[in-house]
Amino acid sequence: MIKKLTLIAALSLPLGLIAEPAVSAELSQYTAGRVQRAHNLQQDEKLDEAIGLLEGLTPSRDYDKAYVQRMLGVFYWQQNNITKAISSLTEAVNSGLLQDEQAWITQRMLADILLSSEEFKQALPHYYALTENIPENQKADELWLRIAQSHYQISEWKKTISAINTYAKYAGEMGVEPLTIKLGAQLQLQQWKAALPTLEALIVLEPNKLVWWQQTAGVQLRLGQSKSALDTLALARRQGVELSQQDLKTLAQLYAQRGIPERAAILYSQLEGAESDVELVVLQAQYWQIAKEWDKSIAIWQQAAKLDNQYRWQLAQLLLQQGYYQQAITELDKVSGNKHGADVALAKVRAHYKLNNVEKAIIFAKQADNIESSSVSKSWIKYLSQKREMSS
Repeated sequence: MIKKLTLIAALSLPLGLIAEPAVSAELSQYTAGRVQRAHNLQQDEKLDEAIGLLEGLTPSRDYDKAYVQRMLGVFYWQQNNITKAISSLTEAVNSGLLQDEQAWITQRMLADILLSSEEFKQALPHYYALTENIPENQKADELWLRIAQSHYQISEWKKTISAINTYAKYAGEMGVEPLTIKLGAQLQLQQWKAALPTLEALIVLEPNKLVWWQQTAGVQLRLGQSKSALDTLALARRQGVELSQQDLKTLAQLYAQRGIPERAAILYSQLEGAESDVELVVLQAQYWQIAKEWDKSIAIWQQAAKLDNQYRWQLAQLLLQQGYYQQAITELDKVSGNKHGADVALAKVRAHYKLNNVEKAIIFAKQADNIESSSVSKSWIKYLSQKREMSS
């Protein structure tokens, strides 16, 4: 699953608020004078003095209060005092008294500051309010992207997707960020089929990013589309995307499932530790054996046996199967433990019989019968005894 996005809201300073004429016709004469003075101080880069002047005002008129709070909010933002900026701008917006051309920008600034401060639930009502009346010189797609970001951060997945779809109507083609948000919500909702087109779009935009290929193959496997998952990982590899060790193992397993074990064996041989990790060596031997590449399988089983003696038994069995009887006997002599005792003795019976050494074959047949009497051991004893009598 995609981790929650780290949002860094790119707040652009609302220059219209900073550079606006400080005096409004609706302000009282006293407040207008102080506001103009604060504006001039801010322009002279005396921000602390401007803030101090405005903080000292106690307007009696509600409109004056709202206007001063808006201006303070902008100055606090410039001062990087986010808490006070939010408080002042909230008071100004909630008053409902600022109906001039800068009112929309004021609320947008408040919403963006709340988003950058990770106050997502508080930011959402402001963004939605802003979408109801968007000025011609403002971008609707930016608002809907921020709405989607906010819903995403508070795990409201369905609302996230709805907001992104609305964003797409305004923006047209979607970039990496909105697609990533949409994908994250789709995966959280387990909308596997819907996630595939989103992943395909991300791969087009970032073809060298491994995670998109990994997630595409993962979703395809969840949907039971093993052939598509194989094609996805194979295509990524052909295009030069550096797959992880686990991805390559998955690809090898998919080749084996598709009936191409030799491809699986080759892939395992290319992994880190392919010659020293006994598990990887054994898998190579097994896949070569499934592919009926007997000599290659024998060579890899020999390697596995050197790393771990328990694999002598598999090596000996394959040698015996392929008619390398003397080599099989050599390896059978090295098989340790009692796990395969009777089976090892019977294997020696067969090897010695194939080498026309009836006497040794009888010895091992009796040994097998002593370890674990069976119809096979008894049949060998009877058959070999008869053969010896006939020969004599």
